[in-house]
Amino acid sequence: MHSLNADLHCHSTASDGSLTPGELASRAREGGVRLWSLTDHDELVAQHEARAAAESLGLAYVSGVEVSVTFIGETVHILGFGFDPDDEAFAAGLAALRAGRADRAREMGESLAAAGIPGAYEGALALAPNPDLVSRTHFARFLVENGHCANVHEVFTRFLKEGKPGFVPHRWASLGEAVRWITGAGGVAAIAHPARYRFSPNEEFALFSEFQGHGGRAVEVTCGSHFPDEVKRYAETALEFGLMASRGSDFHAPGESRTPLGTLPDLPPGVTPLWTVWADTLEGRRSPRPGEPGALAAATAAA
Repeated sequence: MHSLNADLHCHSTASDGSLTPGELASRAREGGVRLWSLTDHDELVAQHEARAAAESLGLAYVSGVEVSVTFIGETVHILGFGFDPDDEAFAAGLAALRAGRADRAREMGESLAAAGIPGAYEGALALAPNPDLVSRTHFARFLVENGHCANVHEVFTRFLKEGKPGFVPHRWASLGEAVRWITGAGGVAAIAHPARYRFSPNEEFALFSEFQGHGGRAVEVTCGSHFPDEVKRYAETALEFGLMASRGSDFHAPGESRTPLGTLPDLPPGVTPLWTVWADTLEGRRSPRPGEPGALAAATAAA
């Protein structure tokens, strides 16, 4: 099942994407995707809409989310798949996390104003779905639209990374909390785009070890921000830690994301694809349901 065109990482207007769940489902289907997941940041509100849109197009869907975590002072993202989007404990944890985003966004606006860019908070807020979901991406789009930078990449380089105006550190969920929220709701947790984190080898080993210890089951091996050597490296890491391998474009917006939905290369040989968890339902051309019997047992057997 390595060649299955699965795209298990993208964002809609419910967080920091520019397209609705329905528009994303259509793009995924047009791109040849067979298994899709919408993984908005710290938000589950669009999950039912995404599933309905996918299934109306004959596209298999699995629930998804991207949870913000602080680990050794670095922001790490943990993907969750196949959980119950109506789980109350999970929803409560994410609501508390989103409240912290609002405070950080106001501080980012103050920092940019002090650097000579007034109105950034208000501009980013106008581009976000609600005050609790204002992200760095919304600030970046505001700065591009107002001529401060040529593109989003330049914004992150000049303004929004550590040591630059507009960067504000924040304490997100702990790694254990994120994994427990996901698994407690019947899902499977995966480390997103691991090559993006600025960890030493020892720190990265600690991340994977602790993640596995909390019940994490997978790592995103093939993704929109990984180069071929990084894909190879994290395939080896997946094997080292007995983790399944996931695949996702991390698509946010046309013209902004370098990898369109459905265009990723296959997973490298040797790894166990995450979607073996849902193999029985996929073969029957039906979307996996949250907490479906046998799903977690299949994951344990495959890893």
